[in-house]
Amino acid sequence: MKRRIVLLFAAAAVLLGGCSDLFFAPDRNGMVRDYTQITQEEAKRMMAKEEGYVILDVRRPDEYAEGHIPGAVCLPSESIAEGERPAELPDTDQTILVYCRSGNRSKQAAEKLFRMGYTAVYEFGGILDWDGDIVAGETP
Repeated sequence: MKRRIVLLFAAAAVLLGGCSDLFFAPDRNGMVRDYTQITQEEAKRMMAKEEGYVILDVRRPDEYAEGHIPGAVCLPSESIAEGERPAELPDTDQTILVYCRSGNRSKQAAEKLFRMGYTAVYEFGGILDWDGDIVAGETP
């Protein structure tokens, strides 16, 4: 009898543990993971293969002007207010590739966008690690 109870509790723990993502479980940094984090290599592959995506630079305009990924749209993370969909992102089903300087603001922005109803948000870190093309001198 005791063995059945132990097995029942073990089975329940396994089932409930497997459902943690359904409850927006925080990652090791305490951030809710409800968007998709990808590597920069994966982002490059998506940029090469897909069409209709938006590259979203969530740094300040002065940082953007110093150098950004070609074609990126500048929308500072602090200007993304939950509940207000940005005019720069009218399609909630469009693929959005988000980056910042080091990866912190892009995670925050990706989380906010997902909570606003955007369904294809991919965060790929910071431009500090980007080894692809960068353009400078343009203002948003």
